[in-house]
Amino acid sequence: MDDVLKRVHTTLPSRRRSHHAMSELLPRRRAARILVVDDNPEIVLVMRELLASDGYDVIAVENAAQAEEEIQRQAPDLILSDVVMPGKSGYDFCREIKDNPATRLIPFVLITGLTNREDRLRGIEAGADDFLNKPIFAEELFARVKSLLKIKEFTDELETAETVLCTLGLSVESRDPYTEGHCERLAENAALLGRHLGLDEESIVALRRGGYLHDLGKIAVPDEILKKGSNLTPEEWAVMKQHPVTGENICRPLKSLHLVLPIIRHHHEHSDGSGYPDGLRKGEIQLLPRILQVVDIYDALRTERPYKSPLSHQQAAATMLQEARSGLWDEELVREFISMVERQLRVA
Repeated sequence: MDDVLKRVHTTLPSRRRSHHAMSELLPRRRAARILVVDDNPEIVLVMRELLASDGYDVIAVENAAQAEEEIQRQAPDLILSDVVMPGKSGYDFCREIKDNPATRLIPFVLITGLTNREDRLRGIEAGADDFLNKPIFAEELFARVKSLLKIKEFTDELETAETVLCTLGLSVESRDPYTEGHCERLAENAALLGRHLGLDEESIVALRRGGYLHDLGKIAVPDEILKKGSNLTPEEWAVMKQHPVTGENICRPLKSLHLVLPIIRHHHEHSDGSGYPDGLRKGEIQLLPRILQVVDIYDALRTERPYKSPLSHQQAAATMLQEARSGLWDEELVREFISMVERQLRVA
């Protein structure tokens, strides 16, 4: 520990001077928030001094339980956690963070004095993004923290871009007073059906995003066509049928939306090949678009539109089963969805 403290004191002055000089030249931005989890007060002191000297906002706690409370209060940009602690180990804490969709993108560094291969493998299996060995070398700490925070910054920018696109999707919806709340209902019901079917979390997230983004391409459809609702001319219908392609093209640059692209492009395909834009049949339509189709048609049947009154659940269910048998929808998914909704209605 004395060696570490010497490194701290010889490193801090020059770093403080350079950080101060840079801070006067650059515009102010929020300091990255780093959560340190360690029950050793000497280690915590070293980490706090080192990281604070580089301009970071440092929060230190003694165990995983306190860390979880802190994360609930305000999510950090990076977690540095000891492995051996009272209560939950660093491995278990890391695994829980990485299994939670709300926190899985927070970079997690395990700090350990254990150096054998099995311990490192346990950390990798738990989802750790990096490792720091004790004793902690100041320059190594700064390099790893800087690198992981840069990745987190890129991730945050992607999330911001997705948020903007989802907001655009809602703005498209707002052009039609009859579809108010449609995207949110689809996002919720598609995610619920995905969980009901036992899909993985990545697919459920894609379904939720697909609920917001499926009709994004309608941003290019003129109001006089979009609000007409029915009785479109062949020319108007040709314009309308391009909206899945337009939406896919808008979202394609974001690699994080790769699972959402088929949902956007194929949510108007039919199992019998009569849909658009590609005329796919059941065996060619991926599962996630078929799931969104089911919740989309249910919502359309249950809500008022310019050309129809809303149907009851029983009427909507009967209509969907009839249409599925005629070749429009995946009949198995329709039955699963109806079963899920009726179970919810019984509970309510």
